[in-house]
Amino acid sequence: MPLTGKRILIGLSGGIAAYKSAELVRRLKERHAEVRVVMTESAKSFITPLTLQAVSGEPVSDALLDPAAEAGMGHIELAKWADLVLIAPASANTLARLAAGLADDLLTTLCLATPAPVAVAPAMNQQMYRHHATQDNLATLARRHTLVWGPAQGAQACGDVGPGRMLEPMELVALIEQHFAPASQPKAQPLAGVRLMLTAGPTREALDPVRFISNHSSGKMGFALAAAAAELGAEVTLISGPVALVTPTGVQRLDVESAAQMHAAVMAGIDTQHIFIACAAVADYAPKTVASHKIKKTAADTMVIELTKNPDIVANVAALPNKPFTVGFAAETRDVEKYARDKLDRKGLDMIAANNVATAGQGFNADDNALTVFWPTGQTELPLAGKAELARHLITLIAEKYHDTH
Repeated sequence: MPLTGKRILIGLSGGIAAYKSAELVRRLKERHAEVRVVMTESAKSFITPLTLQAVSGEPVSDALLDPAAEAGMGHIELAKWADLVLIAPASANTLARLAAGLADDLLTTLCLATPAPVAVAPAMNQQMYRHHATQDNLATLARRHTLVWGPAQGAQACGDVGPGRMLEPMELVALIEQHFAPASQPKAQPLAGVRLMLTAGPTREALDPVRFISNHSSGKMGFALAAAAAELGAEVTLISGPVALVTPTGVQRLDVESAAQMHAAVMAGIDTQHIFIACAAVADYAPKTVASHKIKKTAADTMVIELTKNPDIVANVAALPNKPFTVGFAAETRDVEKYARDKLDRKGLDMIAANNVATAGQGFNADDNALTVFWPTGQTELPLAGKAELARHLITLIAEKYHDTH
């Protein structure tokens, strides 16, 4: 069993989801993991140390300076002991203190002192989760390679509905098992035998032989998705605008320049595809005429360029009689949910991944991104992470929803 002998330190911060942590500890013990528990003072208001001691079979720690520990420094002993530290639930307050690097209690101190990976399972009210401060703190932790597991979306104890529910114990167990899986262990391939086409990068709409209209897309997200899909067994066709990226292993790549060329390439091969992901930042409009020679500067202070609408690739795919499972992207600068849900409904998509490209450090040309994913019956948050990690989460979600409908 992958968890046999693994030393897992479970940290509890204050939150109603703390009641789930007893089940988490029990399930880990069933898998022969060694489990120790650390609690904050707030956590003890929701569940007793005696309960966690009973299910773990070990004393529960809560004191920064423990007279019973060797040299009175229990935090150093625990920090060295752990193979993985998982804070579940991780409250908004605890995330803020971790992001600030505070060490004012046992839990935050051992997170600074441990060489082991640290994971957090956020759990809080949906408005607290959505607050810019919390999102900034999660982004900071992600940049420091803290693993962010969750949260889930749904009804909350306060009566609200939205993102902020802690993942269920068995979901966390699965993530822990995945974390410890040997690198040589074959990966699950839920997309084996599935043909997947996706678009990536920008398009260039020529004005003349030397100038064009384009955008800031680097193609990194689309290429990361192609790589992740290939890892899960899909037969991947990547149709890319002009980018300076290496083709992922096992991916067939077609290069195009303009939106019209991208549309033609997609429609030529879409009939054989099971999944289509429109990740490219396609120009909505192109110049109505392209000058045959370089346009020269004149004495006039202004220039008028007449534009004509480009074909809507993702809408055309979604309108096909036997359409593939169709996923769109929405890169917005405001009202992200409003515009994303409108695009989902108006274009007949099965799923849409939306992000706010006005947020510094994510989206176009950045190495990190964060997404809110919508489908007709639900939504989920994928917090800020490196685009490769984020792509794996998104492709796994797409595979799940695809199989739910096929």
